[in-house]
Amino acid sequence: MPKSGVIQLTKNSRLRIRLPMDQVRLVYPLAGKPLRIGKHTIRLEIPEIYLLEPAEKLRSRIVIIQGYQEAESFLAAAQRQLEQLGIQAKAFIIKNHDGSPKRRSIKIKRFTVVGFGLEIINLSNEDSLTLLRYGIGGKRKMGCGVFLPVKRKGNAS
Repeated sequence: MPKSGVIQLTKNSRLRIRLPMDQVRLVYPLAGKPLRIGKHTIRLEIPEIYLLEPAEKLRSRIVIIQGYQEAESFLAAAQRQLEQLGIQAKAFIIKNHDGSPKRRSIKIKRFTVVGFGLEIINLSNEDSLTLLRYGIGGKRKMGCGVFLPVKRKGNAS
């Protein structure tokens, strides 16, 4: 059973660092180095480089929009932020198995911040790249409001 406030790493856990291409060289010295997190140590492997690629659907595990903790008002605020970036697409809150909105939270120092998982669909290539570059909401340095392509299930053959 995971402890509250403890990150559980698995073989599939990954550290993702988003950088402009001209700064990629800065991460190579980290290859093979130990990284201490609290009293635990992990070893970083050789970095893999992935370029941003457009996708029709993007998803963020958690988006935080200050002042919007209820699903309906949050979704309207998220849609406005997309429109402010010039993105013509539809936002949906990711649902739990029971159909309720997937509310998520992160703890920053002694504060708990609430947000929702968000999926954006019907993206053009240009809008997709804009959302990948800029994200929406706050706390993006903490990984919130950062979008990734939705993986397709099954074989991609």
